[in-house]
Amino acid sequence: MREIGHFIGGKEVKGTSGRTGDVFNPNTGEVQARVAFAKTSEVEHAVAVAEAAQPAWGAINPQRRARVMFKFLELIQAEYDDLARLLSSEHGKTFADSKGDIQRGLEVVEFACGIPNLMKGEYSEGAGPGIDLFSIRQPLGVVAGITPFNFPAMIPLWKAAPAIACGNAFILKPSERDPSVPMRIAELFLKAGLPAGVFNVVNGDKEAVDAILNDRRIQAVGFVGSSAIAEYIYAKGCAAGKRVQCFGGAKNHMIVMPDADMDQAVDALVGAGYGSAGERCMAVSVAVPVGQKTADALMKKLVPRVEGLKIGPSTDPNADYGPMVTRAHMNKVREYVDLGVKEGAKLVVDGRNFKLQGYENGNFMGGCLFDEVTPQMRIYKEEIFGPVLSVVRAKDYEEAVRLPSEHDYGNGVAIFTRDGDTARDFTSRVQVGMVGVNFAIPVPLSYYTFGGWKRSGFGDLNQHGPDSIRFYTKTKTVTARWPSGTKEGAEFVIPTMK
Repeated sequence: MREIGHFIGGKEVKGTSGRTGDVFNPNTGEVQARVAFAKTSEVEHAVAVAEAAQPAWGAINPQRRARVMFKFLELIQAEYDDLARLLSSEHGKTFADSKGDIQRGLEVVEFACGIPNLMKGEYSEGAGPGIDLFSIRQPLGVVAGITPFNFPAMIPLWKAAPAIACGNAFILKPSERDPSVPMRIAELFLKAGLPAGVFNVVNGDKEAVDAILNDRRIQAVGFVGSSAIAEYIYAKGCAAGKRVQCFGGAKNHMIVMPDADMDQAVDALVGAGYGSAGERCMAVSVAVPVGQKTADALMKKLVPRVEGLKIGPSTDPNADYGPMVTRAHMNKVREYVDLGVKEGAKLVVDGRNFKLQGYENGNFMGGCLFDEVTPQMRIYKEEIFGPVLSVVRAKDYEEAVRLPSEHDYGNGVAIFTRDGDTARDFTSRVQVGMVGVNFAIPVPLSYYTFGGWKRSGFGDLNQHGPDSIRFYTKTKTVTARWPSGTKEGAEFVIPTMK
């Protein structure tokens, strides 16, 4: 049985707590590895190692830190396919989807390669009589990231790359469900020239999370996961005096207007709703056709597409999606479908009893499609995080705008229409953090910022893009005056530039 420890001080070390978690093969349901769960003292040791390594790393000029990022990109490209296969083997997403997971992470590393420009401050000569004014950005010190199972490459890279490029040392606590890719990322950063101790990985559960939150040497924490845990980490981290950004759950709507290209809309719904078995924070989980005629036309095309989804092992290149990450999570999603039936929603396509020949013990579930879902139902209010799409019929455009705007979550939303005025009005009025126009999964590119509103995001700075540089640095402003030989005497009023 493969044993996975921690990565501290530039090497993998065995866990000492005596506690471990099972890492499953989602295709077969078999345990393929055991990962160590860190105790508080192990986290504290990792922080001490990071704290010792950070000053020298922070003092290295930004160009040299960028060179490490460039070398890391080169190294990860050399084993791209192997890394994707490793990711699929623990998460269950298809090989092509795993490559996309890695690629979206690498795009943030590419952004971080521009750190010499991104960390530039401002300078004003002659801001007052003989006075120059300038600002500089400096690293925070030791920072941490707590990342989810559904993107074991992308989210760790979204957190680590900007943090390290800014000159910080980084502690990563990845999901215990698929820890191997984060461990390999740490090894590749070391091979790229990152000094030992600058990037450390501690695996574990709540004890490791609380140890990170309680350690006063950690200056900032970034998190992605469920909203309940996001709120917990945000509250506890802020109470401990840390800078905190937390991103939680989602209930992403896709509005389908009467003038939409229906084939395009159905393609978008099928891909965004069922890709990666719906285990994405940006998955479309609610379709909102506007008007009865639109809803009927949408369902006529959507039902056979959902019934025809090809579900297979993560190794199948023709599969639309693979197994879910664990049996426990699959059972939770099935329970939501049971709940939707009890609540009175119309289950048009039922994938609960799907079995894949030869993989009967795998975590496979067929696509489910609900119609006539109402905003009062729990399956509408709560994040399901599985291959389940709900159709909520809106009587008009105004109701379609209200639905996502009034929902507790505000991560992503999309509208499909041919009308520019409608699209412009929607993007302006809808109360959601990321909006797509004829684009179902509106994840911004790396040089823009990613983040949701309401219970989808806690904190005032988002992930990647310019916000990531602001989050992982502190601004120091300097007011400088050099004596010119003229003695002006003591000043007893507040300085002004009058």
